[in-house]
Amino acid sequence: MSKKNLIVVGNGMVGHHFLEQFCDSPAASDFNIVVFGEEKLLAYDRVHLSEYFSGSTHSDLAMSTAEWYAEQGIDLRLGEQVTNIDRDRRIVTTPMGDYPYDELVMATGSYPFVPPIQGNEHPHCLVYRTLEDLDAIRASAKGVKTGVVVGGGLLGLEAANALKSLGLEAHVVEFAPRLMPVQLDTDGGALLKRKIEDLGVQVHTEKATTDIVEGEDARLRMNFSDDTHLETDLIVFSAGIRPQDALARSCGLQVGERGGIVINDQCTTSDPNIHAIGECALWSEKIFGLVAPGYTMARTMSAVLNGDKEAAFIGADMSTKLKLLGVDVGSIGDAHGQTKGAKSIRFNDEQAGHYRRMVISEDGKKLLGAILVGDNGPYDTLLQYMLNEIELPDSPETLILPESEGGAPALGPDALPDTAGICSCHNVTKGDICTTIDAGCADLGSVKAETKASSGCGGCAALLKSVVDNELEKRGVEVNKDICEHFPYTRQELFHLVKVNGIRTFQTLIRDHGRGHGCDICKPAVGSILASCWNEHVLATDHVPLQDTNDTFMANMQKNGTYSIVPRVPGGEITPDKLIVLGEVAKQYNLYTKITGGQRIDLFGASLSELPEIWEKLIAAGFETGHAYGKALRTVKSCVGSTWCRYGVQDSVGMAIHLEDRYKGLRAPHKIKFAVSGCTRECAEAQSKDIGVIATENGWNLYVCGNGGMRPRHGDLFATDLSDEELVSTIDRVLMFYVRTADRLQRTSVWMENLEGGLDYLKQVVLEDSLGIGQELEEHMESLVGTYQCEWKAAVEDPEKRKRFREFVNAPEKKDPVQQWVSERGQKRPAHEAELESEPA
Repeated sequence: MSKKNLIVVGNGMVGHHFLEQFCDSPAASDFNIVVFGEEKLLAYDRVHLSEYFSGSTHSDLAMSTAEWYAEQGIDLRLGEQVTNIDRDRRIVTTPMGDYPYDELVMATGSYPFVPPIQGNEHPHCLVYRTLEDLDAIRASAKGVKTGVVVGGGLLGLEAANALKSLGLEAHVVEFAPRLMPVQLDTDGGALLKRKIEDLGVQVHTEKATTDIVEGEDARLRMNFSDDTHLETDLIVFSAGIRPQDALARSCGLQVGERGGIVINDQCTTSDPNIHAIGECALWSEKIFGLVAPGYTMARTMSAVLNGDKEAAFIGADMSTKLKLLGVDVGSIGDAHGQTKGAKSIRFNDEQAGHYRRMVISEDGKKLLGAILVGDNGPYDTLLQYMLNEIELPDSPETLILPESEGGAPALGPDALPDTAGICSCHNVTKGDICTTIDAGCADLGSVKAETKASSGCGGCAALLKSVVDNELEKRGVEVNKDICEHFPYTRQELFHLVKVNGIRTFQTLIRDHGRGHGCDICKPAVGSILASCWNEHVLATDHVPLQDTNDTFMANMQKNGTYSIVPRVPGGEITPDKLIVLGEVAKQYNLYTKITGGQRIDLFGASLSELPEIWEKLIAAGFETGHAYGKALRTVKSCVGSTWCRYGVQDSVGMAIHLEDRYKGLRAPHKIKFAVSGCTRECAEAQSKDIGVIATENGWNLYVCGNGGMRPRHGDLFATDLSDEELVSTIDRVLMFYVRTADRLQRTSVWMENLEGGLDYLKQVVLEDSLGIGQELEEHMESLVGTYQCEWKAAVEDPEKRKRFREFVNAPEKKDPVQQWVSERGQKRPAHEAELESEPA
């Protein structure tokens, strides 16, 4: 019996996924398979397209290899476009000839929508869809300074990030009143806009482009309907997609009014022998523009061709979890509350820059949707509540509140039913993972290889690891502690590799000891390790892509997009002259001033472009950066000690200044705070610090691993009656052992609790030198002390580093005109939304 012919038109992500599924099925042996791809490149990962600008090649992004197609017996024809389908004769035509089919699967995807704007045909008006498009963008960006993306949706913001990575001053122009209007509400969109602008991308909402003409100071000028304009050197259109259905139209298949090849639940078109999957398909009047629904269609199609009568595509969850330009964004289910009777609960922390909205059913028992901006921490928990219809707690607001404000802990893996969907791209449930583990998969990598979970968009990575670790531990299997999928090492092992091999860049580390291009877990962790080892400047070229917003600009970003500046005041001691300088600077730049809990003065309200100017004035007066923006030593708090206090028995101020000057700039897995008290009355509250020092008649008592915060912990008494020299050498050893062995973002208290043997073990290592590394730890600390640099000073003296603090293009303003202020107790502060709404028009 001769084989039937199966033709697949389209070799994108969805078309390739269909082939993977079908070739692993029994029916594959019944067909000769021919695949046509319009591009000359093998199917590649468009979800991570922007990584092409970070050094990824087509090979890195490719979904498979030519060898795989050959092994499956697939006739792969790349760069060969299907031009016609003869449905009566069941033949497809290309420039190379005619090909018969028995079953035809159309996976033609979509094409970028370019608004019908006069002038959009200019050679520097481009789109962002394929690797060829990205090559064109890179070529256009050479030697120019400004780029604009038209479209503020998911892909538009990715494109803006790409322009920024090419060194351009990036703008986003969006017709709607907010960014990501499909996924976010007004408050969420406003916060995202503010955060993205803080990262140096200018956002222009409610802008309709009327035409594109030649510019005066740049290649192009975009004229808007409100009589404003914007000059730019290149324009990238990312204003949505349209289904690639021209071939279907030409052969008379049914298409939707607004495009898309109409399919039924079995992904079959109006012709029983022609099927459609992915972004070209219209199911129940809907086009699905995410990869996960396309993959679900691909699996359905494979099952249908295998004779599965129950196989059906019944829609797909469009929830998304993203990191756009480093900003967390999540949208779940009915995010806009369109369900009848739906109610909303909102949490808006403007100080931290977190916005969370829950949409719940009328009876308050079910979660219908959610929006998250600034922190995707609750995303996995909320998604599982929605997908599995888990009944909400009596106080549902606890699911979006921080733990410090009564928030509920994350939904643990044991709370999820076996039917809980973990990976929507590949339709992997918790039950599938358990079955895979029971079949012999004993680590995260093998589970991923077997199920393909987290190999699509990657949004389920954290939840997948949590479930796998939990299930392995329940079965008595030792859990893999790799820092992430890009490095098969713990943070401690990475530290060792960096230190021993003298590695000074992330690129070298991942090339020699990792894979891929890194992620938001390993990049900042490695950045911290490099700083702890070599003390290079935080804005060194190789380090900038590893940093978060605060480290990038060496100042803490506040809720209204301005920055706070915290100069170092060692031990809390400050001269009148320095106080006067702080007052003069605050007055000149109209900054809000506050004395912090760590005995420093915080200056709030500086714009990005003002930061270098303010730093210069502070540096000239003898101030240095206080590292309030970094995972580093923050403060050494002190009382006045024996110098002034009649109860003091040691010079606590002098010791505090000595310790702060020694350890300033030390980068660590988490922030570190010290305190020195001059007597047992403990006015400096030393026992609540990572390093606490209390004076005695005979020297100093040392307490370690305490902290304040959401889970306060008293430090443990570590050593007593230490001399000045003994105190410093002991602290050297404790801190360097912590820096070398702690996990990422692990406070000293949690680190010590997780050490096997706890406090006693730490005493053995530090006080008894049980590992024989005491001298080495002290020498490492001494090298860091000797290479300290004030990061502010290094930045203002380097013209290239100063360029990062330019805020506006083609505009004279140095302050953001959108920022609103009110006066309170003689100083300015950001206006609350209610105050703005109450102002007269």
